[in-house]
Amino acid sequence: MNSIHYTHCPLCRSAAINPVLSAEDYTVSHETFIIAECSDCSVRFTQDVPDSQSISPYYKSEAYISHTNTSKGLINSVYQLVRKKTMIGKRKLVQKATRLQQGKLLDVGSGIGTFAHEMKQSGWDVTGLEPDEDARNIAARLYPIELTDITQFYKLPAGSFDVITLWHVLEHVHDLQDYIQQLKRLLSEKGKLFIAVPNYTSKDATAYKECWAAYDVPRHLYHFSPRAMQVLMERNGLKVEKHKAMWFDSFYISMLSSKYKNGKSNIMAACWYGLLSNIAAFGDTRKCSSVIYIIGK
Repeated sequence: MNSIHYTHCPLCRSAAINPVLSAEDYTVSHETFIIAECSDCSVRFTQDVPDSQSISPYYKSEAYISHTNTSKGLINSVYQLVRKKTMIGKRKLVQKATRLQQGKLLDVGSGIGTFAHEMKQSGWDVTGLEPDEDARNIAARLYPIELTDITQFYKLPAGSFDVITLWHVLEHVHDLQDYIQQLKRLLSEKGKLFIAVPNYTSKDATAYKECWAAYDVPRHLYHFSPRAMQVLMERNGLKVEKHKAMWFDSFYISMLSSKYKNGKSNIMAACWYGLLSNIAAFGDTRKCSSVIYIIGK
């Protein structure tokens, strides 16, 4: 396996990086990975991650719900119950933020196609990209939608999308800077980019520390703070215009984190930590467990 060891920050290129914690891959390998932080831009990143040619085995697990659609276990069952509601919420957010009821949309990292299907049903012209063949096959069985391999990402025509969405995708991307530049190139002049990522500065992340499920090493290459996201966009000629909270994520992540920390989920404690996290973020969505960044040129 080829791995990547950073000597400079992958976001801002600063040499002011230091290890801050060790986290276990609870989903697949149970290996331990070091997470480092840049003191200049505040991004955290996983050290010695498998490179893009070596990482696919770390996604092969029935527990990885975005690729398998599993309902196995209480946590995944809860996730399935709220999925439809969250998809509708995302659609309404896109329509409200863009003031468009229909348009051309690129969904990057579509998983099993649930959001792409929701937007297509509402009349949007949707292009969905997904690197995992198994997930694309599940999407084809579940919905009247055909997802395209992610290799087409750099072949799409410039300026052709009113909306580009990445729902918990950017933290998985190896070629971070080139990816952001391509997203910018694909956006129409008034287009909007919607990026949702976990927020390691949230209260639930602080509570669970190295057991915080959203570190999800080594699949999550980067661990963003709102400041880090702002720096990344500014360095690439883009602007964070709004922050929106993903309120359910604090509960879902806390339930997983509780399981990782204790060997089984303490549902009451997890819900309590999720609630505390949301209360802390109520007046400032930049403190939420997961944040949606609405970005323009």
